[in-house]
Amino acid sequence: MKLGIVGLPNVGKSTLFNAITQAGAESANYPFCTIEPNVGVVAVPDERLPKLGEINLSKKIVPASIEFFDIAGLVKGASKGEGLGNKFLSHIREVEAIVHVVRCFESDDIVHVDGSVDPLRDAETINLELMFSDIEVLERRLQKTEKAAKGDKSLVLEVELIKKSLAVLEEGKSVRTLDLSEEENELIKSFNLLSAKPVIYVANVSEDDLINDGKSNPYVAKLRDFALEEAAEVVVISAQIENEIAQLAPEERAEFLRDLGLEKSGLDKLVQASYKLLGLISFLTSGPLETKAWTIINGTTAQKAAGKIHSDIERGFIRAEIIAYDELMANGGNMAAAKEKGLVRSEGKDYIMKDGDVVLFRFNV
Repeated sequence: MKLGIVGLPNVGKSTLFNAITQAGAESANYPFCTIEPNVGVVAVPDERLPKLGEINLSKKIVPASIEFFDIAGLVKGASKGEGLGNKFLSHIREVEAIVHVVRCFESDDIVHVDGSVDPLRDAETINLELMFSDIEVLERRLQKTEKAAKGDKSLVLEVELIKKSLAVLEEGKSVRTLDLSEEENELIKSFNLLSAKPVIYVANVSEDDLINDGKSNPYVAKLRDFALEEAAEVVVISAQIENEIAQLAPEERAEFLRDLGLEKSGLDKLVQASYKLLGLISFLTSGPLETKAWTIINGTTAQKAAGKIHSDIERGFIRAEIIAYDELMANGGNMAAAKEKGLVRSEGKDYIMKDGDVVLFRFNV
């Protein structure tokens, strides 16, 4: 899973990126200090893995992972090349979802590129640049597709979808707000539109506002209302606090969060929101060699899930032996004992996988 972190200059993007990836991207109080997208791979926190690994004496624990791309600050006019905008927009095309950092705190020490804090203006500035870029792409595509459709009626749906997308963009709305059929959804993915990508808005707040999840922050309230209109997620994070957490040893982080009165780190919240937004779940495999989490789209069949491990397992699929993680742990984590009690199910290729399924695939090639 690839997530692109975007935002106006000086909203806390690189600070957040550094904190959650500990990758050391440069962070400075001036625009465009991040020219190439820094990339950091983050392990998805999953407390189930070490417990399973301990029971099965696994040599290795392999969590699922997310790639975060720190994309340089966009400015007004980016779609026309302002602030190296075209280059930055091309980087956004490569990611599956956008993490849009919006400044929701006041500070005399950090200059705002537009001179004042206004999260809706900031969010709309970037959204408009993505829309302008999409309009250019779609207008070019429409010209070609209309011409080709005269001799190929199978392109009629594509022409209609391009026109529908252009109409919503010209209203100042993102393509992701369109209510599309399953067929249209599949087709629009091939357009690779920036404003069609799912978005998580990150409200970057002060430590004081973080404690109550931004509930007393009027900027956050406005951003939540704004996100609701396009069915986007909002995660409240303090990039500064995340930076402090990143400096601590792993065993000290939980205590630090407790002292602040927080249940989860910003990274945990961001990962959770990403999975929800993209409709992802994890199934688990465990044995003496390794315990591993595998990320799949919710609704994936057992046979397709087997293909995540290896194409041979998918091709030669016989059955999947499955038990829910919670049920397994309720029986001491002992798979053999669970089998004796008849708790391990034998599922066929069309079984729909569930989050936390612990699986052993049987196959023959």
